[in-house]
Amino acid sequence: MADRNSNQQRSPTPNSITSSFLRKLHLHSPNSAQVVGILTFIISGAVLLLLTGLTVTALVLGLIFFAPLIIFTSPIWVPLGTILFVVIAGFLSVCGFGVAVVVGLSWLYRYFKGMHPPGSDRVDHARSRIYNTASHVKDYAREYGGYLQSKVKDAAPGA
Repeated sequence: MADRNSNQQRSPTPNSITSSFLRKLHLHSPNSAQVVGILTFIISGAVLLLLTGLTVTALVLGLIFFAPLIIFTSPIWVPLGTILFVVIAGFLSVCGFGVAVVVGLSWLYRYFKGMHPPGSDRVDHARSRIYNTASHVKDYAREYGGYLQSKVKDAAPGA
């Protein structure tokens, strides 16, 4: 009889199923630092969403109340805004070009002083390529220039 009971497999009891589920759930549960991080994320997101809603509401109400004033004074604001935009854009462009010129002159100064600024190896390589190409063209012109002159003399022997 004891053999018969040992050969039969036990069916899982509801308590053992629940405990294995709880064990698996406990293995995948977040630790306290992760919980605090998630709560911080949720709270800060809610605060930012609330502030965004308040900002949009204030903007819409401000446009509703100040729209007549903006419309009546637009003949003053549009030309003034255009002039300010052009002046500020010009000033920023001049400043940007000035900075570019100063940086370029500084690079050239360091290059000619032999301090090897960044990119000087590219300039040296390009200069050597240009010099080599010019010398090849010069040699080619010498070689074939004489050839063409002799052909011209053959075509016009009296010239």
